[in-house]
Amino acid sequence: MTRPRIYLTRNIPDPGIEILRNTGDLTIDEMNEETGPDRQRVLAGVREADVLVSLLTEPIDGEVMDANPNLLGIAQYAVGFNNIDVDAATERGLPVSNTPGVLSDTTADFAWTLLMASARMIPQGHNYTVANRYKIWGPNLLLGADISPGGSGEPKTLGIAGYGRIGRAVRKRASGFDMKIIAFDPYAPDSVFEEDGVERAETLDPLLEASDFISIHVLLNEETRHLFSTEEFSKMKSSAIIINTSRGPVIDEAALVTALKEGQIGGAGLDVYENEPAMAEGLTELDNVVLAPHIASATRDTRGKMASMAAENAVAHLEKRPAPNCVNPEVYETEAYQKRVKGS
Repeated sequence: MTRPRIYLTRNIPDPGIEILRNTGDLTIDEMNEETGPDRQRVLAGVREADVLVSLLTEPIDGEVMDANPNLLGIAQYAVGFNNIDVDAATERGLPVSNTPGVLSDTTADFAWTLLMASARMIPQGHNYTVANRYKIWGPNLLLGADISPGGSGEPKTLGIAGYGRIGRAVRKRASGFDMKIIAFDPYAPDSVFEEDGVERAETLDPLLEASDFISIHVLLNEETRHLFSTEEFSKMKSSAIIINTSRGPVIDEAALVTALKEGQIGGAGLDVYENEPAMAEGLTELDNVVLAPHIASATRDTRGKMASMAAENAVAHLEKRPAPNCVNPEVYETEAYQKRVKGS
């Protein structure tokens, strides 16, 4: 019996590779962590595959899907799937899956890592020290911001934009700092806020005005693109620090650079960027930002679990059964899907 063909656009951790190799003939397009396949290579890989395992770095649109009418599914190695035209996939009878849930704690940890590093100026202190500039202790050296009540005795306010799994995990970690919490999420039920004892902001403005720190955890869509721009920065405290581990385009990056330069806000910690991996002009020159290369979920355990989840979804696609984490489950009831699986 012919083994199924699996096309993986870029290398993923070993737990997923093992499952995929045990399932079929695996082609890994790009092994280098710092590069990815160009579009023509992706199109060529899909033409020879029964299932596609994709990463956020490759746009998967109708042209890619049409490269192989017999493709059985797309298994995304990520929670987000903005790189995939899911409507086009559903129209063509293609199930799309992702890897949700597993990275909530890891991402919440990293949001706090950025928050604390930004507030206490850890990267700046590291650079100062390794440059051999530390000659004597000084009372005005690298004065950061308290996260706990600290010297003022006043609790700080954490604003959470997007109160899903990751937002709630961020809130949980704030309890040790005696922070006030305010959250904005028009789609979360009231019961979630009541259960967590969190103040609900009915609009974004109260959160902007009250928060000492803002951590972003929204999905990227037309409603949230540039959710934070010039007007929003103007409403924030001049000392406020904004943290983004969600999706880059949620922040208008050029407007952020201006706000940071002009002192409209105090600082930022970013793991994602509007036109990743490119950054807005001037961002890397600022001394009140902490910048990371999209590593919020980058722990061995979490990335390994994501890999095995993506692989298990791919196996389900190949076996023509509902994937454990399908983002368009309605596809299974379509005539297009039935035609696709019967024709393969």
